[in-house]
Amino acid sequence: MPVMDGYQATQKIKESLDSKSTPPILALTANALKSDIEKCQQAGMDDHIAKPIDPEDLQSKLRKWLG
Repeated sequence: MPVMDGYQATQKIKESLDSKSTPPILALTANALKSDIEKCQQAGMDDHIAKPIDPEDLQSKLRKWLG
């Protein structure tokens, strides 16, 4: 078992860095219900990518967040 899950890790990252230096955090999960996406957002994640991965969706979101 990991020490923390992705939600906890996101919160720790967001707490430890100021908002200008925080890298974009994208959830990569098989949980794709609206409530799952909202949970990711509440944890501070910037976006969500559902499995199985749609290459076009992945490419679009990487472009969006990485410029």
